Amino acid sequence: SKTYLPYGEFGVKCADWNRTWQTHNPDLTPCFQNTVLVWIPCLYLWLSAPFYILYLKRNDRGYICMTHLNRAKTLLATFLIQYERMKGVQSSGVMLNFWLVALVCEILKMLFGLSFQPASVNVFKYTTFYIYYTMLLISLILACLSDQPPLFSQANPCPELGASFLSRITFWWITGLMVIGYKRPLEEKDLWSLNTEDKSEKVVPQLVRRWDQECNKGEKKEGQPIEESEILLAKTLQKTGEPSLFCALCRTFGPYFLVSSLYKIIHDILMFVGPEILRLLIQFVNDSSAPTWHGYFYTTLLLVCTCVQTLILQKYFHVCFVTGMRLRTAIVGAVYRKVSALVITNAARRTSTVGEIVNLMSVDAQRFMDLITYINMIWSAPLQVILALYFLWQNLGPSVLAGVAVMVLMVPLNAVIAMKTKTYQVAQMKSKDNRIKLMNEVLNGIKVLKLYAWELAFKDKVSAIRESELRVLMKTAYLGAVSTFTWVCAPFLVALSTFAVYVLVDDHNILDAQKAFVSLALFNILRFPLNMLPMVISSMVQVFKKINVRVPEGAFVAVVGHVGSGKSSLLSALLGEMQKQEGSVSIKGSVAYVPQQAWIQNATLKDNILFGREAKDSWYEKVVEACALLPDLEVLPGGDLTEIGEKGVNLSGGQKQRVSVARAVYCNCAVYLLDDPLSAVDAHVGKHIFEKVIGPQGLLQGRTRVLVTHGLSFLPQADLILVMVDGEITEMGSYTELLGRQGAFAEFLRTYASTEQEEVEESVGGEAGLLVSELLSCVKLSVFWEYMKAIGLPLSIFSIFLFFCHHLSSLGSNYWLSLWTDDPVINNTQPNREMRLGVYGAFGLTQGIAVFWYSVTVSVGGILASRYLHQTMLYNVLRSPMSFFERTPSGNLVNRFAKETDTIDTVIPSIIKMFMGSMFNVLGSCAVILIATPLVAIIIPPLGLLYFFVQRFYVASSRQLKRLESVSRSPVYTHFNETLLGTSVIRAFGEQQRFIRESDGRVDHNQTAYFPSIVANRWLAVRLEFVGNCIVTFAALFAVMARDSLSPGIMGLSISYALQVTTSLNWLVRMSSEVETNIVAVEKVKEYGDTEKEAEWRLEHSTLPAGWPTTGHIEIRNFGLRYREDLELAISDISVNIEGGEKVGIVGRTGAGKSSLTLGLFRIIEAAQGEICIDGVNIAKLGLHELRSRITIIPQDPVLFSGSLRMNLDPFDGYTDEEVWRALELAHLKNFVSGLPDKLNHECSEGGENLSLGQRQLVCLARALLRKTKILVLDEATAAVDLETDNLIQSTIRTQFEDCTVLTIAHRLNTIMDYTRVLVLDKGHMAEFGSPSNLIAKKGIFYKMAKDSGLV
Repeated sequence: SKTYLPYGEFGVKCADWNRTWQTHNPDLTPCFQNTVLVWIPCLYLWLSAPFYILYLKRNDRGYICMTHLNRAKTLLATFLIQYERMKGVQSSGVMLNFWLVALVCEILKMLFGLSFQPASVNVFKYTTFYIYYTMLLISLILACLSDQPPLFSQANPCPELGASFLSRITFWWITGLMVIGYKRPLEEKDLWSLNTEDKSEKVVPQLVRRWDQECNKGEKKEGQPIEESEILLAKTLQKTGEPSLFCALCRTFGPYFLVSSLYKIIHDILMFVGPEILRLLIQFVNDSSAPTWHGYFYTTLLLVCTCVQTLILQKYFHVCFVTGMRLRTAIVGAVYRKVSALVITNAARRTSTVGEIVNLMSVDAQRFMDLITYINMIWSAPLQVILALYFLWQNLGPSVLAGVAVMVLMVPLNAVIAMKTKTYQVAQMKSKDNRIKLMNEVLNGIKVLKLYAWELAFKDKVSAIRESELRVLMKTAYLGAVSTFTWVCAPFLVALSTFAVYVLVDDHNILDAQKAFVSLALFNILRFPLNMLPMVISSMVQVFKKINVRVPEGAFVAVVGHVGSGKSSLLSALLGEMQKQEGSVSIKGSVAYVPQQAWIQNATLKDNILFGREAKDSWYEKVVEACALLPDLEVLPGGDLTEIGEKGVNLSGGQKQRVSVARAVYCNCAVYLLDDPLSAVDAHVGKHIFEKVIGPQGLLQGRTRVLVTHGLSFLPQADLILVMVDGEITEMGSYTELLGRQGAFAEFLRTYASTEQEEVEESVGGEAGLLVSELLSCVKLSVFWEYMKAIGLPLSIFSIFLFFCHHLSSLGSNYWLSLWTDDPVINNTQPNREMRLGVYGAFGLTQGIAVFWYSVTVSVGGILASRYLHQTMLYNVLRSPMSFFERTPSGNLVNRFAKETDTIDTVIPSIIKMFMGSMFNVLGSCAVILIATPLVAIIIPPLGLLYFFVQRFYVASSRQLKRLESVSRSPVYTHFNETLLGTSVIRAFGEQQRFIRESDGRVDHNQTAYFPSIVANRWLAVRLEFVGNCIVTFAALFAVMARDSLSPGIMGLSISYALQVTTSLNWLVRMSSEVETNIVAVEKVKEYGDTEKEAEWRLEHSTLPAGWPTTGHIEIRNFGLRYREDLELAISDISVNIEGGEKVGIVGRTGAGKSSLTLGLFRIIEAAQGEICIDGVNIAKLGLHELRSRITIIPQDPVLFSGSLRMNLDPFDGYTDEEVWRALELAHLKNFVSGLPDKLNHECSEGGENLSLGQRQLVCLARALLRKTKILVLDEATAAVDLETDNLIQSTIRTQFEDCTVLTIAHRLNTIMDYTRVLVLDKGHMAEFGSPSNLIAKKGIFYKMAKDSGLV
């Protein structure tokens, strides 16, 4: 019974629902065909044309010459095509969509029009229709093609501009570059020019203009004229009524960014189409009378919606990232223009300081970029929540509130966990700081540790700190397990509570497949915005602290505090770099700023120091000498005229830092802000620079100096010390005042760690990381195997088993839900619902237990692995010979113990959890889809291969682009630093524009590499999501095909899993690359196991008598050694016989081999020829600790370690207090130590910096007195001390070591003139050996040396 509506009237009467929808052979009424299908494309064009024409008017890209392609297009749509050509549009999305819509409408007309035509056919009508249809098809194909570029286009343009609309929305246009990257490493010449609208010359003036307008608004309000320079230099928003940087940014980039908001709205709405189509599909399976074509229609709709959703989302991200990129360009450019325009007038000087907004350039600009991606979540997250709740309410009614309540309860629980985790992190950081500090000392003093055989004592000290760190990590692991439990189980708990309330509230509430699986799909959508919203809000809220400090003119101020306490931020605030929430900063006089990381120009070393200033030779020489550059000038091939390579490649880190300091000192300013410039130089050089430059007697005396430092030895000389904790100045005063207060400063002294060093290492690690990333593809499976072994194979296998259990129970619960929804309905109720609900809850409980325990096992396993790897590395490093430490930069070693160990501690376990989770999710989804529709098995293998190939193809180019971007980023900031230091010179020569162009060029150069990398990410996302969309479509398609044998529950289960596949696939790619990147840390830590090792410390079956050596007789036979296999012998053919109790001096000019002999005696370097016997025992046959603990040395540098004085004397606690006091008394230290508040427990700072050099040397003497072995070696022990200390040491040695064999390497010959014999070395050979009087009588080398010393 068809109901025909009257023909002709538009609207309801034009459509016949029975004829179109509720039939196996659908048809459209002639009225509908001749009106609606004709008007739809026209309406689309008419509505979009005005906006499009306005857009074209505003965006003129040039003029395209007439081509055959253009003529062909013009035939079919004259006006718009011509206007596009004149405006340089090579491919039009508006026109392509128009032809597509028109063609689809015509296809519908053709399908339905041909089916139900009367017998008499109108030939003319048909012929014209087909001609029209063919022309539409040709127009669509032509619209897919791109015109030639406009006249006078830039060289090497970005292919995006010339790409067709289809290529642009699928990001196909970057494929060419990625093919090159896949075949060979990308180079700079492979990159395209930056788009004109992204370049600094286009973007920066827009922001500067808007900023000027903001400033002018302020001017009008106050009614006072402001100089142009002041407008440019006015500060960012501080109080109401002042110019707002935020408003300027909004007005500059807002219109373009609004496009992303439009994309986001469309995407958010499309997100809810998936669950809605799922509902329709389940309805279709339930209704056996529904026409089959409905199922195919829904499947097609699902494919179209998911693909459009993918394209819209990626376009949204693209717009966000491009906006972020432009914003960074604009901020960096505007800030640079500010800086280069500095020092124009005194008025400008009052409103701004040199170096303003350095932070804004690097850190804040980056933060802006990151935030732009998420800023839309502020409105998008609530919208998603509201839509999800609306659809859930439609589905389940008020029962949905139970699920929402569970979600809301999870938020405070996670907040409590986060707070607790933060306190544990602080505690762990403290232990880590202590450990790194101690490791730093161990590595710096490794030679002394080896000479004293103290390695084991310090290994135990490090291990003890490590254990306390691991205890905290273990607590964090349990908290993390609870957190993972809540995050993973939240969706299930929400579903369980909602379904339980729904079925228990009313017997007639039936949980069918439609309600259950559509609700599950909606709950999955709801999960993301609820987790994102708090993150976005917290990242937008700025925390600020109040700081009040006044620095007197000419004062020396030290700023100390732990990492992250705000020291550098304080300098940034002084430079005017931080956005002030309230208060003011004022600086009197010119400012020089020395950053922590030096930047060197590609010029001569002298030019780097002069930096365009006039050369004043006497001042220049003073500066070079004070900055400890004289030794470097001797080494460099051309002295100070040596050409320094780009980024200072031919200078060491320390040399670069010294040049940076010299440049600042040379510029002669009133105020010096020094951001820990001494961290990159060696301790003795740092001390030299402090004394000669920064300290009270240095070149900068009388200037105001603010020094961020970790060097405790510098603090007593500061006029004022500021102690910073969490961004606040908690204490200020002199060293003695602060020490007396026992507050944060005293605590800082106790837990002081050179963490700033670690930051330097991180920047070095960044470069190294790039080299490592080259090897990423070569990360062998053996590294994963090593890591599993470190965890312990049983625990590793158990963890994987628990992962499997969790996902199996998750699948089980959902399968059970599908069986529940298929239960028959008897008398409007499901009979077994309590049983079904109970089993469903039990599955959930199993899931929860498995989640909790796999999280615990993975974290605990990670900690066990970390403990094992750290202990092994520590042992291996301490077992390495001295040559290893001389060859390996200490920074690299500290990095292994800091950064790599931290990665193994915290990063790897969490990444493994996420990787395993996403992998099992993908496998589980595929399994469910296969069980429901086995036909999918045909599709999954080719899709899997495509997925794998796309990922590998992407990784090759992405890695290269990241490298190019990273390499080109630092010159932007380094050029900025260069400008900062030379603003006055740049301005004096009127070179601002050249420097601005240079800065813009560097920014654009950096963005040239950054832009392809963000597009490559979009390229990957589109293709991976396409794989996911294919899985969803085929799951739906095969389900429709098998509708007769498939229950609604199984179909709902299959498609709801398929809808999650896309997210899981994306996450899997991300996590697999993260695992690959971070597992390198295990490889780096393990590599020290393969390096060369010293001889054994102790031999198992030692026959050495307890009191050896008893007489101290030393016999050296034909002895020689070399420092490396490929070098000549450093000393050779030395044969000496020294009786027990003899006092022998060893002398010779520099490089004669004096120290080499002692290194051979202690087996720091093994003999290359001959042997040394002590009391008849060949020392080469002994364990190293057996040898080194039985002979004593007072080394050249008196090295002390941070810790108690007693620990420094006796780290093994092998002597009583009485013996220690006796040794101190003999070393003339008893009075000093007994006068200290803590006596023997007095805390020595790192390197013993809180004791004088003489006292440190006497502590070393006390060590020797405590051990009192038969052989004592003095290695130039008194070279660096004053004569008084020297006399004390000499007299003690004569009395206390009277019966011992004493070998002294002497600098001052007067100390050995009364020795039994003297050994004179020359060029590695024994030149003379005899008593001093005999040697003087010989008138040889010793005589000349004695004469030079004025002793004869």
